[in-house]
Amino acid sequence: MNAIEFILAGMLAAATPFLLAALGELVAERAGVLNLGVEGLMALGAALAFIVVYHGGGHLLAFVVGGLGAALLALIFAFVTLGLQANQVAAGLAIGIFGQGLSALFGKTYESLTVKGLPKLALPGLADLPVVGGLFVQDIVVWLSLLATLLIWAGFAFSKAGLVLRAVGENPKAAHSIGYPVMLIRLAAVLFGGVMAGFAGAYASTVYTPLWADGMIAGRGWIAIALVVFGTWLTGRIFLGACLFGAVSLAGLAAQAGGVELPSQLLASLPYLVTILVLGIISSNRRLLKLNGVASLGEPYKP
Repeated sequence: MNAIEFILAGMLAAATPFLLAALGELVAERAGVLNLGVEGLMALGAALAFIVVYHGGGHLLAFVVGGLGAALLALIFAFVTLGLQANQVAAGLAIGIFGQGLSALFGKTYESLTVKGLPKLALPGLADLPVVGGLFVQDIVVWLSLLATLLIWAGFAFSKAGLVLRAVGENPKAAHSIGYPVMLIRLAAVLFGGVMAGFAGAYASTVYTPLWADGMIAGRGWIAIALVVFGTWLTGRIFLGACLFGAVSLAGLAAQAGGVELPSQLLASLPYLVTILVLGIISSNRRLLKLNGVASLGEPYKP
């Protein structure tokens, strides 16, 4: 397998933790809530899911437990920001730190232990294609994440629920004035974001890299938040951005395997360097950000 085949074969799996967390954050931000605690939510979901699988609970139960654990942490964030009208940036950072601390606490006795991942499912015919065949050999979570991307895109584009959610994010006062429960909708969006972040962490610790190590999320939550801006709050662009970061993370491994004489630390930092570069380029385009941005993002609202 050459470098291109290696990157294509692993790109979707590497992108899945970014994609799941970014989709959840997209829904929350579309409702007008900025949650910077995604890193902590992912870390807690990863720890809880790993513990469940290690003790024989199965991957389905692990994802449920990881998602619910992260959702409970997101509920605390929602109570502080929506109920008490606290600053969303400060509360998100605090929740992120709290989640990482809880993951370190729960996972302390499981350090360096491993579990069995999930088998790959190949699409007949497509998996045998030269070069790109590896794209069509993925585990079930990758396929479900692609389905989730499609459903969220369709929900925003064609459903009444998606339209209402966007209206709440754009102008909560107007949405409230015509009878929509703004606070309840925002709460549901935050909890959905928490569940998706928990799923992302569960995938990272039980499928993609089926072992536990403190700090294994390693900034994926921050990249997921950046992906929402990178994709200018559009589902399709967020998916493409997740694939880009997945490919870049694998490119470093391919370069090392190919004998590129660069420090391993530099190659490992490639996704973060790309994040900074892309965000700098996008931030310079004020028109693009204004066109697709969320008007009330991060602003507290009290009916």
